[in-house]
Amino acid sequence: MKVGERVHPGKAEQLVVALRKAAQTLLERRSIRDLQQTLSEIVAAAVETVPGATAGGISVSEDGIVDTRNPTSRGISELDRLQGELHEGPSITAMESPTEDGVVLAGDLGGPDGERWPRFAPAAVAAGYRSMLSAQLATAGPMRASLNLYAAEPDVFDLEARLTAGLFGVQAAMLLHGSEQAVHLGRAVDSRDVIGQAKGILMERFVVDETEAFQMLVESSQSTNLKLVDVARWLVGEVNRRRARRASTDGAKVDGARIDAAASELFPPER
Repeated sequence: MKVGERVHPGKAEQLVVALRKAAQTLLERRSIRDLQQTLSEIVAAAVETVPGATAGGISVSEDGIVDTRNPTSRGISELDRLQGELHEGPSITAMESPTEDGVVLAGDLGGPDGERWPRFAPAAVAAGYRSMLSAQLATAGPMRASLNLYAAEPDVFDLEARLTAGLFGVQAAMLLHGSEQAVHLGRAVDSRDVIGQAKGILMERFVVDETEAFQMLVESSQSTNLKLVDVARWLVGEVNRRRARRASTDGAKVDGARIDAAASELFPPER
């Protein structure tokens, strides 16, 4: 990118329109709670929106392990995964030490840029890709991610492409963050529901109130070294399994409110 280079006003307007269209498409196609589908839509929209891009994928790093998500082809999956294995490449640089605009550009991996990533660059060239753009997707928490765009020819990505990728990266990061939060919220609601079911089982089985039932779960969690939600999930699952076995053996309809021996096994009657 040349110092002082600017995007033509007409191009800038097209850029804004393209980004708005991409955002609208992403929001309309799928629920934000579907994280994997959200990632897939981000990649597809980026390849369609960023000038010069012909393929792409997302690299995600969690606890030091880098994985590839929703690549447009198997070859891209292998290249994204290779960067993680080598801990080298534009995607790793974008995640760990990006430039101020969050975009890492490799104009020609078969030329001078190849020296920045000497182990990864030859593999990318051999796979048929000479140019790369990686945009950091800043997300909260321990997860780091980058949007990786590929092109077969060298020096394909100009200033317009870089700006588009950077802005799209910010936009996609916000959408990804929202999707992550929705997934976490859904898990929290599911956990609350199963804990509520477990408390109901204990309240009926031992004739205790809600607070006492919850304390029973807490104590069992501590004594078994299991998470409270896992104890609750086991109890509910065991009750359901025993009801199903009883129904299949004697043909009797089991009252859904009746609590069977599973609760007694985990919480002895002498409590």
